[in-house]
Amino acid sequence: YHDCSEASNGREAVERLATITVDMVITDWNMPEMCGIDFIRSVRRNAATKDLPILMVTTNAAKDDIVEALRAGVNSYVVKPFTPETIKEKIEAMLAR
Repeated sequence: YHDCSEASNGREAVERLATITVDMVITDWNMPEMCGIDFIRSVRRNAATKDLPILMVTTNAAKDDIVEALRAGVNSYVVKPFTPETIKEKIEAMLAR
C-alpha cells in the first residue's frame, strides 16, 4: 500500500481525518492522548467518517475487550502478534466491502 497517512496518537488521527479522505483506518487500542476505543467512538460520531471501515490491532485478546471494541464500532480486530499474511487478508477484506 503506497498512499498511507499516519498519526502519532488518537487526537492527531481525529484531526487528520477532518482534512483528508481515506479508504480505511488501522488503529491500536493503546495510544497516547486518546485510546483506540475513544478514537473509534469519535470517528463513529462524525457524519463524514461514521461508515469508515476500522481495523483494530492490539494485544488485548480478552473476550470482553473484543466485545467492547465491536460495540465501539470496529469492523475487524487482530490480536498482536500477527503474521504479514493475516494483516494483509484483513486489509483486503476491509477494502473489498
